[in-house]
Amino acid sequence: MLVYNRIRILGSVASGKTTLAKQLSIMLKIPYYELDNVVWKRTINGDVRHTEEERNAIMKFIIQQEQWIVEGVHNEEWVNESFEKADVIILLNIHLLIRDVRIIKRFTRQMLGKETSHYKPTIKMFFKMFKWNRQFEKEYQTIIRQLNQYNHKLIILSNNQQLENFFNLNLHHLSKKVE
Repeated sequence: MLVYNRIRILGSVASGKTTLAKQLSIMLKIPYYELDNVVWKRTINGDVRHTEEERNAIMKFIIQQEQWIVEGVHNEEWVNESFEKADVIILLNIHLLIRDVRIIKRFTRQMLGKETSHYKPTIKMFFKMFKWNRQFEKEYQTIIRQLNQYNHKLIILSNNQQLENFFNLNLHHLSKKVE
């Protein structure tokens, strides 16, 4: 029987990583972790980057748990064990223009106070998101090559219909526990 206890979600800015992680977390009753919060220490005075040692220790703690959902764009060496230990890797490859529109909508909601974020929504951050979005496009084939060794557990979702189909086809697998 197929059981997902350790789920790794990867994708660009505004691809839906956090939304998917939250939905799966509620449905499966598994904690989710945002890699941005592993990289950054959130303080009242702003974000401070964790040291490599702190970041690696936090990551090690997370992936040693029996159940987890880890989401983030990061695919550097320090997250490799999350790919290795994952029961399933979900790569969100949502079209660039859809992600751009989501960035604009997110920024607008944040500026109107209708959505919160871990960072201060500034014009500078707004433009950085577009830059990161394009960077992901440039690195996509490298990411695919990196994940090639995990093809047996890799699922690539490129639109909302595929995401919905994934849920419909896997819902019973996602929610069952081994007896």
